[in-house]
Amino acid sequence: MNLATLYRWRGALMATGVALLAAILRLASLSDPHALVFDEVFYARGAYSLTELGYEGDWTGDDSAFAQGDTSGLQTDGDFVVHPMVGKLLIALGIEIFGNDPFGWRVVGAVLGTLTAVLVALAARRLFRSTLWGGVAGVLVAVDGEAIVLSRTAILDGYLAFFVALGFWLLVVDRDRTRARLETRVAAVRAESGWGDDAPVPGLGPATGVRWWRLAAIVAFALAGSVKWNGLYFAAVLLVVSVVWDMVARRELGCERWFAGAFVRAVPAGLATLVIVPVVYVATWANWFLTDGSYDRDWAATHPGEGVTWLPDSLNSLLHYHQQMWTFHTGLTTEHNYMSNPFLWLIQWRPTAFYFEDVPDAACGAERCVSAIHALGNPFLWWLATAALAWAVWRVIRRGDILALSVSAGALAGWVPWLPYAYRTIFTFYTVAFMPFMVLTLVWALRRIAQPDELEGGWSRRGTIGVGCVLAAILILSGLFLPLWVGTPIPFRYWQAHMWLPSWI
Repeated sequence: MNLATLYRWRGALMATGVALLAAILRLASLSDPHALVFDEVFYARGAYSLTELGYEGDWTGDDSAFAQGDTSGLQTDGDFVVHPMVGKLLIALGIEIFGNDPFGWRVVGAVLGTLTAVLVALAARRLFRSTLWGGVAGVLVAVDGEAIVLSRTAILDGYLAFFVALGFWLLVVDRDRTRARLETRVAAVRAESGWGDDAPVPGLGPATGVRWWRLAAIVAFALAGSVKWNGLYFAAVLLVVSVVWDMVARRELGCERWFAGAFVRAVPAGLATLVIVPVVYVATWANWFLTDGSYDRDWAATHPGEGVTWLPDSLNSLLHYHQQMWTFHTGLTTEHNYMSNPFLWLIQWRPTAFYFEDVPDAACGAERCVSAIHALGNPFLWWLATAALAWAVWRVIRRGDILALSVSAGALAGWVPWLPYAYRTIFTFYTVAFMPFMVLTLVWALRRIAQPDELEGGWSRRGTIGVGCVLAAILILSGLFLPLWVGTPIPFRYWQAHMWLPSWI
């Protein structure tokens, strides 16, 4: 294979490299630890219940028995669960294919976590017009601690991150394809009218046809909201960003009424969103509708005249169930050792310890050995990304930087809505949902340092060296923290050496 062929296939080779790195870090020793890790006690058992009963049944007995294959605690009474179905259905898919063991209930999340890294790499490649920077973004997602831990545990937030990343990538593809189509049609209008290449195009500008990629993105965001409700925040913000992209394209291509043109063309997408999202969401509850044992399935029938009576009983019951879920979420203030303040999430101030157990001394050859899993993002990556996010927001406000908006909007959409709920029992690992955008924002900043605007695509020697040192430090730190992300038996002193802040213990 010659260099020309390698260059032609550079995008595929980059994506393959990112996928291999991410897959190794997510799939290796996936069955360890052979125990329910943190909230797997809810989601793995709920997923197994879906495979056996078709709905989520209640459980009794010792939680640890489930990891040893004892499922006798499953009851036929419906369990009151407080999150939608999609994440648990995907966990159930792994159990159905590979069996009810740690590998079975974690493998789908590991695969989707791998794909998340690839999607971020592909989106970055389009945003930055660079295979190199796309690869950097993909590698940073592949080696981040939050991404690794949530991909290796049967917990919903990793699934949410995948569907958000998928929706964003689809929007970026839609942006590029729509702009190319718009350029062609604007050129055709000018040619037909005998105008010059720079002549303004009167009116709203030409239509661009059905936006199938954007419709697919809406479906992806609907599935994100069907994993956890906060996926809908990403849908709202990122779909608005896609309209901003349209406005910029129409303005740059010379459409006189570019704002109105983009707004009018966005109306069908807005209407489609209002239809697609609830339809997809309700459809993901199909097993709840089709099984008699589901929690509150027959509430409307046993409470005639209550609720929204003009709805069919099944939908009235589902709505009542969701009202209970909403009450639970907004009122959840139970103290927890690892609950964290969302104002400090970006700097990973209070990471969540998913698992911590002493193991036999022979496991690591030290006087005391432990196996630990901490949902802690790579500290250098997150601290630098937080600074980059502040810079990006400043660039948007002061300079109207559309690329800065494109990479930072998702981070803000995933973080800011949690700030009013600082009183709630919430955790730092929720940040994995917007981790892809923190990475994209950091790469945006590193690119500006290595290739400053004044060089018009050229490379700054000092900037490139500095960026190289930063990336090397992030990779080295990921290697040092990896045992604390995958549960490898380590000396207790090694664990202590990685507890940099008192709030991490």
